Amino acid sequence: MNDTASKAEMKAGYSTELWNADLAPVDPEERTWSWQNISSLWVSMVVCVPAYMLAASLIPEGMAWWQAVLTVFLANTIILVPMLLLGHAGAKHGIPFPVLLRASFGTSGAKLAAMLRGIVGCGWFGIQTWVGGSAIYAILNILTGRALVGDPIPGLGIDLAQLLCFLACWGMHVFFIARGTESIRFLETYAAPFLIAMCFGLLIWAVTKAGGFGPMLATPSEFVEGGSREGEFWQVFWPGLTAMVGFWATLALNIPDFTRFAKSQRHQLVGQALGLPIPMAILAFIAVAVASATIVIYGEALWDPVAITERMGGVAVVIALLALIIATVTTNLAANVVAPANGFANLLPGKISFRMGGYITAGLGIAIMPWKLLETTGAYIFTWLIGYSALLGPLAGIMLADYLLLRKTELAHDDLFKSHGRYSYRNGWNPMAWAAFIIAVLPNLPGFLAAAGLLDSVPAIFSEIYNYAWFVGVAIGATAYLVLMRIANPVAVTAASQSNP
Repeated sequence: MNDTASKAEMKAGYSTELWNADLAPVDPEERTWSWQNISSLWVSMVVCVPAYMLAASLIPEGMAWWQAVLTVFLANTIILVPMLLLGHAGAKHGIPFPVLLRASFGTSGAKLAAMLRGIVGCGWFGIQTWVGGSAIYAILNILTGRALVGDPIPGLGIDLAQLLCFLACWGMHVFFIARGTESIRFLETYAAPFLIAMCFGLLIWAVTKAGGFGPMLATPSEFVEGGSREGEFWQVFWPGLTAMVGFWATLALNIPDFTRFAKSQRHQLVGQALGLPIPMAILAFIAVAVASATIVIYGEALWDPVAITERMGGVAVVIALLALIIATVTTNLAANVVAPANGFANLLPGKISFRMGGYITAGLGIAIMPWKLLETTGAYIFTWLIGYSALLGPLAGIMLADYLLLRKTELAHDDLFKSHGRYSYRNGWNPMAWAAFIIAVLPNLPGFLAAAGLLDSVPAIFSEIYNYAWFVGVAIGATAYLVLMRIANPVAVTAASQSNP
């Protein structure tokens, strides 16, 4: 996970356009991560404000607290399956996500495929950075009696102080990127407990203010008989479930970036199984409980913890928001820099290092203007989360079909780094993979365009398909890829693929 991630040296016949030390297979002696390390990494990524906001956002959509918690738990159990299956490749072969992509998309085609994941990572980097900047903005306004609140800047929609606070948080990230991810290990170790403490502190405050758990969790679902959205539960559940799955669809793809350091398959399996669904469900309970409590306390459901703490006031809020800033920075560096940085390094391995890839990620995190993605729960869930799940689902389906069903988990390591090896296909591109990708994306395209407001309306069937975007993408991508590869047979794939241990 740094610029010297592997001690491997470039072998004869390897292409400088495909190899550098960051992309090389991790040597067996460097695979030192135990299941405890992997679980801790997951906890540090799970316990973050966007995950909190995601779970709590189901409350204003009409769900009761238990419906929201179950939706989140089910989604994370579902996404755990591709996490474990693709994590197998990292643990077995010691290779990162961009290199694994070469087996299915080709040595050149993998560059574009990795960028599809990388751009989404840049978006998440921007969102997390905006959350941290919002915390700085809230602290300064608490200390100055809201003296920094000003008129929005034309074209941006935020005031000058908000912009400067966002850039200040962005600068913190760049500081650590410049020193490599090793420099933040200490912060990552101790930031997650601070954020956990803040979450439970928020829950205790909510229970006290709402007069106990009874009133706080008594808010009924809006889908019950006589409710404002009677009979509409499934219309919210399915897109909500897809959005929850989409939240970690990014990590499901690039999980080999982390499991490549695992001691064994058992360690990556146990570490992920313990680190993702249960902590996410606990965070979901805290989030929806507090969001339910704000209905009792303030008369409306607040799903942004920064907005809640601003209303609370007091010195304790400043301390909590400071902890939130630290945790946001460390979580962001772990979850949203590694994948895009490796992706950019994969574009030009001889010129772009992991660190330079991190700088590019930071730059794009500004350009995406993340505050616009968080303006409403509709934009957050239906446009951003489901939208990119429609894009990444096909990638996951193709990778799973290729690695598990076509190659039976066997890979020829040397050919992954050769311009004219078995994974070069046609000038480095596997047309069958890209044809399958397009076929899998097309059914979700009309629904996305309608959700994004680019089309006034589409036939109801396309909106319905879009509610299941990730699932549709995985199923069609995997099926189309297998059919096309069997027909074209561009390479001889056998169980004995000259795999290198």
